[in-house]
Amino acid sequence: MRTVTSLPYPITEEEHVWIPVSDGTRLAARIWRPVSSGEEPVPAVLEYIPYRKRDLTAERDSIHHPYLAGHGYACVRVDLRGTGESEGVLTDEYLEQEQRDAEDVLDWIASQPWCDGKTGMMGISWGGFAALQVAARKPPSLRAIVIASFTDDRYADDMHYMGGCLLSDNLAEAGTMFAYSTLPPDPALVGDKWREMWLDRLANSGLWARNWLGHQRRDDYWRHASVCENYHDVRVPVFASSGWADGYSNAVSRLLANLDVPRKGLIGPWSHKYPHLGEPGPAIGYLQEVVRWWDHWLKDVDTGMLDEPMLRTWMQESVPPSTSYEERPGRWVGEPAWPSPHIRPAEHPLAWHRIARPDESVEERELTVESPLSVGQFAGKWASYNAPPDLPYDQREEDGGSLVFDTDDLTERCEILGAPTVDLEVAVNRPIAMIAARLSDVAPDGRATRVTYGLLNLTHRNGHDDPEPLEPGRRYRVTLELNGVGQAFPAGHRIRLSLSTSYWPLAWPPPEPVRLSVFTGASSLTLPIRPVAESDEVTLRPFGEPEGAPPITTTSIRPGEQRWQVCRDLVDYESALEIVKDSGVVRFDDIDLEVGRRAYERYAWVAEDFETVRGETSWAMTFARGDWNVRTVTRQELRCTATDLVLHAELDGYEGTERVFSRNWHEVIPRDLL
Repeated sequence: MRTVTSLPYPITEEEHVWIPVSDGTRLAARIWRPVSSGEEPVPAVLEYIPYRKRDLTAERDSIHHPYLAGHGYACVRVDLRGTGESEGVLTDEYLEQEQRDAEDVLDWIASQPWCDGKTGMMGISWGGFAALQVAARKPPSLRAIVIASFTDDRYADDMHYMGGCLLSDNLAEAGTMFAYSTLPPDPALVGDKWREMWLDRLANSGLWARNWLGHQRRDDYWRHASVCENYHDVRVPVFASSGWADGYSNAVSRLLANLDVPRKGLIGPWSHKYPHLGEPGPAIGYLQEVVRWWDHWLKDVDTGMLDEPMLRTWMQESVPPSTSYEERPGRWVGEPAWPSPHIRPAEHPLAWHRIARPDESVEERELTVESPLSVGQFAGKWASYNAPPDLPYDQREEDGGSLVFDTDDLTERCEILGAPTVDLEVAVNRPIAMIAARLSDVAPDGRATRVTYGLLNLTHRNGHDDPEPLEPGRRYRVTLELNGVGQAFPAGHRIRLSLSTSYWPLAWPPPEPVRLSVFTGASSLTLPIRPVAESDEVTLRPFGEPEGAPPITTTSIRPGEQRWQVCRDLVDYESALEIVKDSGVVRFDDIDLEVGRRAYERYAWVAEDFETVRGETSWAMTFARGDWNVRTVTRQELRCTATDLVLHAELDGYEGTERVFSRNWHEVIPRDLL
């Protein structure tokens, strides 16, 4: 990334500002704005997240907020209630209170003498959720939003559930927020009340995993703040982006298809990162695009964005399987609308272990599979964070426990853009069952790179609101939509569809082993074919190189550790996936604060005993400056029986060597056709 030190507007920074909300609670803000905004008010942009402006996001914030401020905007970075130095307690995600607070914050910003009354919201992940959800509430000052790595559907397309299957990221993200929601504020900003605020968070933030596991079907808990319930609620222009390696890539195309406001979509090869920091590369000059967007909608400057394609996306070239890539080869392509008039669906019947040609006649035959629990241990994370390496590895071992269907060797290049779908005629021998479907690029040497995948809990075959058990032996017609993708398959390669009855630990398996029957001839794979257009690169305006303001300085006190390890014990047949994400200890030089973060995840099972499946997450977080030294330690373990999910959790807070808070939870949550 190119560091920009000379910007059009000199800026000033206010490190800590209190913003009062309606009930008297004060939220903590950091503000960057042009020096001239005191006399010449400017539009303002809000980023509203729970990840601690003072330290944990300070380096990232220092790259883009001063950059945008230097282009004529007041940038306001606010920590949610109960996080960072903001008062109160955070008890769950996307609550009504959170959104009311955001409306109050926008009102406060719009009334400041340095703001001209026009506001925007931007953010990635929680910040993207927040901007989209608040936009649907129509605050009067809000004129446009910029969102990255988000969803419009909290149940069907978030890290909790996928196709009605429970994701292990549900437990992992609950572990993250268990740690983050119980952290102390900085005494340097809040004074002696820091201890009272911290103890309040420790005592009252609660066990979020219990909330998320207690709602296993699409109910009002998930409908709240899911913009897909009524897209018409969003009345401001939307610039939406994500990456093919992220778990949130699907929502961009859904917004393009369903919103009726000006909108632009951008999908790169990236994991869960802002595009100017994008990994795998290539990263792009995203902040320049954001400035163009804000200039158009907040300053009434015609930047030409509306004359460009509605969607710009990275068409990925074939690569060997790897858990991490520095760069994904490919090219940018543009679509004038979504759904695109250029995409042609091609339906391929499934034959005996083959993906047949669209015009081929295929007889009906029964194929069966009962997958081992080991299918899925090379699946990677639901959402790649690219550290530790968390992309799917060579699929050949996974395919050994799956039903596999291959095309013939391709005689010409094939490109797909969008969501492949699988229509299946199936039968199972259990009342609760799941299907994992994977699409892979198979090279001539046999290596298989997963391109995309999808999951379906078959009790959710008719929708997620009211699942129904299966009748063993009865045939059902089901449709499974895979995640959208842009991918090129070269001539000489094969396209592979793999079907399995488990995909652990990416998703929680059913209560007992399942035998699945798939009937050829009556089943098919539909690919969204995009005809190759050699003029794509010529007709698209190129992106600039990544830019940003100089990041704040930090010093490494202790190096981190990253580990992703699959273990198998052939004595007692226990297998496990262990993940370590240790950021080490870092000193934030400008505030003389040392921060340590270490996260550990373990997902284990024994042989084919489905009741031995368990997941564990633990976090240790430390903050130190001079005599002030605090630490929080959190741990969660999720086990299962055939009928229940069993959740145990521990929370400890330490001041120096003294433990000042401790609490344990033990919850038994009935499985709801899961």
